[in-house]
Amino acid sequence: MSSGRTHKRRNLDSVATYAPDTNVPCPDLSTAPLIRRFSPQNQTLHPEEQRYISERANNVLPNAWKDWLGDGSGIGYDLSTFSPATYPKIGIAVPGGGLRAAQYGAGCLLGLDARNATAKAAGTGGLLQVASYLSGLSALDELSRRVLADRLLILQQLAQDRRPRFRRRQDLSGWMLDLSFVTPDGVDLLSDRNQAFYGSILYGIIAKADRGVDTSLTDPWSRMISYHFLNQTTRENFFSNDTGHGSGQLWSRIPQIPAYQSRSVPFPIVVADSRPVGSNLTATLPLNSVVYEITPLEFASFDPFLSTGMNLSYAGTHLSNGRSINGTACVTGLDQAGFVMGTSASLFNQILDFARNTLSQFSSSDSAGLLYVLSRQLQQVRTRADDVANWPNPFQGLDIPDFQDVNASWLELIDGSSNQENIPYGPLLVRARNLDVIVTAEGSADDPVNNWPNGTGLIFTSTRQTTLLQSTHQQFPPIPSTPEDFIATGVNAHPTFFGCDPSSTDNYPLIIYLPNAPPISGNDPVTNTPTFQLTYTLHHTRLFIDQVFSNTISGFTPKSNSPDPNWGKCLQCAAFDRARSKVSPAVPRSTICIQCFNQYCYNSQNPSSKSELPNRKLEFVDPDPQGLSKIQVFFSVNKFKLLGGLIGLIVLILLITAGFILFRKHSRSSKYQKITPASSTLIFEEFKDHPIAESYKMTIYSK
Repeated sequence: MSSGRTHKRRNLDSVATYAPDTNVPCPDLSTAPLIRRFSPQNQTLHPEEQRYISERANNVLPNAWKDWLGDGSGIGYDLSTFSPATYPKIGIAVPGGGLRAAQYGAGCLLGLDARNATAKAAGTGGLLQVASYLSGLSALDELSRRVLADRLLILQQLAQDRRPRFRRRQDLSGWMLDLSFVTPDGVDLLSDRNQAFYGSILYGIIAKADRGVDTSLTDPWSRMISYHFLNQTTRENFFSNDTGHGSGQLWSRIPQIPAYQSRSVPFPIVVADSRPVGSNLTATLPLNSVVYEITPLEFASFDPFLSTGMNLSYAGTHLSNGRSINGTACVTGLDQAGFVMGTSASLFNQILDFARNTLSQFSSSDSAGLLYVLSRQLQQVRTRADDVANWPNPFQGLDIPDFQDVNASWLELIDGSSNQENIPYGPLLVRARNLDVIVTAEGSADDPVNNWPNGTGLIFTSTRQTTLLQSTHQQFPPIPSTPEDFIATGVNAHPTFFGCDPSSTDNYPLIIYLPNAPPISGNDPVTNTPTFQLTYTLHHTRLFIDQVFSNTISGFTPKSNSPDPNWGKCLQCAAFDRARSKVSPAVPRSTICIQCFNQYCYNSQNPSSKSELPNRKLEFVDPDPQGLSKIQVFFSVNKFKLLGGLIGLIVLILLITAGFILFRKHSRSSKYQKITPASSTLIFEEFKDHPIAESYKMTIYSK
């Protein structure tokens, strides 16, 4: 199956390009079928994915490994004895969790990036460059885009709105997390700028509905996400329609990005879950619900009860038994990047109460804003299931008896963590991908009190693999069996390696677990924020990413508040370890790597203890005084008006001063002349229309 080319979309700078293109000629199904079938026992990857991974392994990764490990002597190996074919295949999983998880993923990946001088010097920078896959869900999809656009190097500056001089372009604005996703102009929903924002969002959604594609609350949510994470939006144009605010950017166009074409970045995968159509479930999903993955090439599931993929470019097309129900007419453009992110982050089925018209978890202002937009949406367009992401079902009518939605015309997709698998391990455990190592940038907030991870995501993935996926996915390595055990052993609060010593019959990857944790120094934590917090001050974001970055490059020293000086080498040992068994004869583990594994490997027979982590503060400490965020938002949004007003004020003061000096001179050389109210009015008349008068609401008096 070919990935295909989407129909050329006109006026890409318009918000209306959020609407898919309809009546696009379908490809020739005899040479380019839209559906790709495979069996659980005989899995195959998309041919273009296979080619990408193979070319990256042959042409890119050998140099990346050498750049990271040198000749191997630093970790006790001779790299020349290993061929590129023996190098481990690595994937990186970045969990969901809103803006907290997005920022955690940003800081963690920066700590693994060889282009970051500090990470490179610590020995951790380089792991990102040797990875073959990057999987994510929720807002973490944006990290995939940054990596693919070869912009991870400046991700920290983007998150902090510090645009480097050589990349100062309007489409590279920061994430602007200090502007609320739902009420960017403040809590007044009817303010002119909030109304302009909502109007722009609704205009694109109406255009989508007018093409016959049903919408839901996920659509405005997707557009709100786009304003912060996609190109074309800056502080200066945030409340205008000067651009499409990312509406024309498609996930299926990733293969056109130069970094993708050169195979210089990991292959990206996004995860979403499926609520059985007609079930109306408002709780967590059962583990047997279908898990979908979205790559730049296809929309697919490797679950044994589906094992089918659909050409992503045409994912908006209603199919029956693999053919368009509209004859030769297809639909392209449903895979708008914001909608892909919104689909993977759609949790509304669990928090939207239609009967009471409430939206739990969000702040009162964000909840009111979303419900307001939904009410206007319902007045103007047809919707389907309002609490999910509506995707046409490309697998309708296929001979797949175990597929839960085989007779449904639509799929109801929701957040990829809805089955409790908040870490997107599924795609990385697919047998056909055959990964050796999975790095986990664990930013979950499982603990309801302090928002730290406690292993819940790993436990549910392990259970799902054991009970449902043995024929299609690799085994999961041994882990603590309960969240309480994760906490008691301390592995939820420091880097840990799971699956260090598999037996000859085991088939599981080694998992490098990098959890969000309190600073090893004992400083106040600022990274354990709620999932539904939708606003961060610039100051908080800087501290957040810096704190995560510091933990990522530091490791830990048991019973100490000091970094581990050997952590960089230990991370290299773990990433490279599976290569030892791929050569003949097998290479014994080196002395330094044995020491590292003794410290960082989870051993169920001799587990570590959280007592080895002294002086860690668990309770979140807000780095900003209450109200500072609103002040920063006001100044950031109105900076040009205020600057103009300040300049005007200075000019006004200078003119008044000059006038006063001239007046004093005149009064000394001539007879005193009283300034009348009329003449006083004239002094200020010239400045009444100056921006300073508007900015500070100045009233000009004549006395």
